[in-house]
Amino acid sequence: MSPRKRTLRPRSQAVDEAEAYYDSAEADAFYQNIWGGEDLHLGIYKTPDEDIGEASRRTVTTMAAQLVDLGPNSSVIDLGAGYGGSARVLASTFGCRVTCLNLSETQNDLNRDKNAEVGLSDRIFVTHGSFEDIPEPASTFDVVWSQDAILHSGDRPQVLDEIARVLKPGGRLIFTDPMQSDDCPSGVLQPILDRIHLETLGSFAFYREELCMRGFAEVSVTPLTNHLRTHYARVGEELRHHYDEIVALSGRDYVENMLQGLRHWVDGADRGYLAWGIMDYRLAA
Repeated sequence: MSPRKRTLRPRSQAVDEAEAYYDSAEADAFYQNIWGGEDLHLGIYKTPDEDIGEASRRTVTTMAAQLVDLGPNSSVIDLGAGYGGSARVLASTFGCRVTCLNLSETQNDLNRDKNAEVGLSDRIFVTHGSFEDIPEPASTFDVVWSQDAILHSGDRPQVLDEIARVLKPGGRLIFTDPMQSDDCPSGVLQPILDRIHLETLGSFAFYREELCMRGFAEVSVTPLTNHLRTHYARVGEELRHHYDEIVALSGRDYVENMLQGLRHWVDGADRGYLAWGIMDYRLAA
């Protein structure tokens, strides 16, 4: 049975660290100029050298195509919404209402500006907050959407409790998350975990088990791990190509640390230790 009562808990240290990081001027400059602009998540690539923004937007449209029941009366919450690119696609495509829940007020401010520019401020509502404690009533949303954000929680079971709480009975959860493979050996991802201040990553098996315990049924799970490898490699290529420009904006230490971190993700994917894909689940009615 899915939880319906909101239980207030202190948020995890990982959430505090993620907020400070994404609010920093160094990170904001990097993500706006290199990572994909409006879309701060992994892309689905047609070719290994495709533009990062185009591939990232393809992930959004691929996920959105699975939500054929969305319409003007539907409500969606995007957990870890970043600059709001996905919300604008959903609101403009389906006419639905989208709540963007996001830790970074730096990103939220730009999200609000972009919504106003395209006339979607009446359909998209930007809220500062953590998905470990979603500031919304129970049974509010038809869809919970999230892209490559839940990994930043230090308490993923709590996040899943909150998702189950705010979804309407029969509602959908569709999300992606950079994960470890189901058979990943212990200790091999420590360089990645150290950099993003985490103790673990999720996995397909973790989410299947935890969501089943909360009354979710699997609609579809689409492994796309090869695109994780391509995305981190492409970001590294672009960062090296624009090295001097980003150093001027974010500083040499930030850029060198980012390049090292990207190499760890590519190496982990090459060794078969990582996983990524689109996970689509429905809460019991």
